[in-house]
Amino acid sequence: MRNDRVFTIKDMLDRPVFDRARLAAGKEGLSRQVGWVHVLEITNVSPFVSPHDLILSTGLWLQSAEGREEYLLQLIRSEAAGLCVEFGTSIYSIPEQLIELADRHQFPLIVFEQPVRFVEITQDIHSLLINHQHQLLKSLESYSRKLQQLTLQSTDMSAVMNLLHNYAAKPVVYISSMEPGSFVPDLPPESEQAIYTWYEQEVEHLDLNDSDTELWFHLNEENVLLCHPVVCFGQVFSAVGMLVHPTAPVEYLKLLLDYTAKAAATLTLRSQFLEEKMVRNQNELIQDLMNGNIHQEEQAQTRMGLRLLVKGQYWFAGGVMEIEHQWKGTGRERMEANHQDILVLLRSLLKKNNLTSLIMLKNNQVYLCCAKEETNLSTRDQLLRALEGIVGDVTRFASRNLKQVAIRVGFGKLRSRLTEMHDSLQEAYQVIEVSRTVDQMEHVHFYERMGIYQMLKALPQSFLQPFVNDHLGVLIEHDRAYHLRLVVTLDAYLRSFGSKRDAAARLFIHRQTLYNRLEKLEELLGSDFMDQGRRICLEMALLAHAMIEDEQLHHR
Repeated sequence: MRNDRVFTIKDMLDRPVFDRARLAAGKEGLSRQVGWVHVLEITNVSPFVSPHDLILSTGLWLQSAEGREEYLLQLIRSEAAGLCVEFGTSIYSIPEQLIELADRHQFPLIVFEQPVRFVEITQDIHSLLINHQHQLLKSLESYSRKLQQLTLQSTDMSAVMNLLHNYAAKPVVYISSMEPGSFVPDLPPESEQAIYTWYEQEVEHLDLNDSDTELWFHLNEENVLLCHPVVCFGQVFSAVGMLVHPTAPVEYLKLLLDYTAKAAATLTLRSQFLEEKMVRNQNELIQDLMNGNIHQEEQAQTRMGLRLLVKGQYWFAGGVMEIEHQWKGTGRERMEANHQDILVLLRSLLKKNNLTSLIMLKNNQVYLCCAKEETNLSTRDQLLRALEGIVGDVTRFASRNLKQVAIRVGFGKLRSRLTEMHDSLQEAYQVIEVSRTVDQMEHVHFYERMGIYQMLKALPQSFLQPFVNDHLGVLIEHDRAYHLRLVVTLDAYLRSFGSKRDAAARLFIHRQTLYNRLEKLEELLGSDFMDQGRRICLEMALLAHAMIEDEQLHHR
């Protein structure tokens, strides 16, 4: 029996021990799988029957007219493979209504016209099933051994897929977000395109912690794709699959796919680690860009490995990723391992999103420069969305898998010149500083979304602090002396656009309390503090004051 086949009622009836058996009912169920054989004479069989069990009986249950149908229905509901009944010991016939019931449910009902030795039947079938299981395990062991040899020799997935095809004897598929896929043998172009489309829409963006997930895609009436994602660091980077008939047994094939997916994950990780070692020379280029040492744009793009465009342009994004080890007990080796995992994941995600990139790790900071060729008016937005998705994937991986590791990321403005990356990296630092110190900006990763903080970070502290003192100093001093929270009250009142009801609700105070504070604000600031010019200055001073206080708090 082939490894991808199951033992069925039809196969069983061809065994010599069934020479004297007759199929009395359920001929439409000959393809039912036989998984084990049991002798059962009790009437309450449900607790003792599992799917694919073949039941042997002398028919004692038939002597009770009331429970006959219920006995057979219990076997049908339990998804038993079939029922064999011996004549001559307890009974000599089967009622017609039971034969009709078995036919209606396509449930094989087999009779032996003369007494037989049930022990011979169980020994024959069990030895066959055990031998088949042994052969299956031997085949899997052989496949695993050959897989291991292949993965030690190279990182070529085509050799792995050819091996899978030989063992499965089915068309096999490899689809990847990072390299060309393969079909062994080739499929019709429309089928290959349908599989690629399904992978891109349904599989590629799955967030999987369980690498044993299996997926199904209905290709046509004759074929479904049994697919196993290749998962590394919780991300789907590729998938292996094979085409099978919708009703075909797949347990053995699932195991082959599981082994193959794990081998593919190993190859993916190894190729990324090898690439990590090969890109050390990128550090020099990033250092030159950071220091502004490259002035010729063509030279910079050539060193990055970009083709020089006759028409159009590239969009470049410069960013910094800061890895914070919040647990003081984290050892140096553990830190380096965490950094390496994050680098490999980051590089894989950039490759998955078709972004050409430069990456450099220095201490606990990752410097990043990536490029995307402009192909349409939305290229810039596509690049921002891709980077946002990558940041989300990396931060999720760190929170789930790395002990007390936090990730902070900042990207400067997108630019059309690689030689301006030093400006983008400076802006990226500002994004990280603001996200660290200003609570409402914690999840902002792009300089372009910093709003007014772009200007506040550009102004030196020597200007900001006197500006705050000029406009809020009298309130700050009054709060220190009397604890009336006038600065907070002013902020809430301005945010509520002068609505006293909304301001009181923001502050969780009675309206009369707010009136008292507003009177004090008018006394200290003057009655014109809501005029447009004064209001703009006060709003700027409030933002600057909060930012300065948060920075001082985080630097203590």
